Amino acid sequence: MSETHGKFIWCELMTPDTKGARDFYTKVVGWTTSEMTIPDQPPYTIFEADGVGRAGMMVFPAELEGTGVPPNWTGYVAVDDVDRSARDFAANGGSVRRPPEDIPEIGRFAVVADPHGAVICIMTPAPMDNPPPEAAVDAPGTLGWSELYADDGSQAFTFYEKLFGWTKDHDFDMGPMGVYRIFAEHGTPVGGMMTKPENVPMPAWVYYFNVPAIDAAIERVKAGGGQVVNGPMEVPGGSWVVQAIDPQGAFFCLVAPAR
Repeated sequence: MSETHGKFIWCELMTPDTKGARDFYTKVVGWTTSEMTIPDQPPYTIFEADGVGRAGMMVFPAELEGTGVPPNWTGYVAVDDVDRSARDFAANGGSVRRPPEDIPEIGRFAVVADPHGAVICIMTPAPMDNPPPEAAVDAPGTLGWSELYADDGSQAFTFYEKLFGWTKDHDFDMGPMGVYRIFAEHGTPVGGMMTKPENVPMPAWVYYFNVPAIDAAIERVKAGGGQVVNGPMEVPGGSWVVQAIDPQGAFFCLVAPAR
């Protein structure tokens, strides 16, 4: 595996109201935006921090309407060979929800799900002459943490350890809620996974975006028409988190170094 295999490289919002979502997230997270033109497709919105694209947004696909899939954020993980990784997902009990295909000048991607049904995207990015600089792990506007609610946290970790090369950093005992496993990508802790609580309807990945301070961010969420569903809560290491739903119904999370 290369040094980028298993690395979270992008997050993407699918929403029925891109204008409303753009107004909401630019205020809440502090992103600016630009538009990318795709032939025969609606414009694709890039969410930027310090002039660098950190996430994207697209119109909710017509083919998903009526399927029960809500507006949502989905993460992209870099893999060395997306076709091989898609086959590996299927061979190890997962599934391929959208077969590998090319995005001109961007890369080749697929939509896959793990054996419990949690959906994630995999991508082999196209080579870049001048890749953007790596952001600090807590830089505002970047992806700060990725979290999996699984049917069985231990089984899920074994699956992703094999497919992405992730390693166990350490476990945190949450008492009645079970064990929260913090996993690392090439030695750097990047996320956690756990057996989902009963109130979480289905296995899913959720994503935390960095903001400077959590209380001020909560006020921006409420002012923009969003709903806070959990938090603020201090987590091990001293950071503060909140989980919320945007005005269009997409679940998202924020993390900050200060209250």
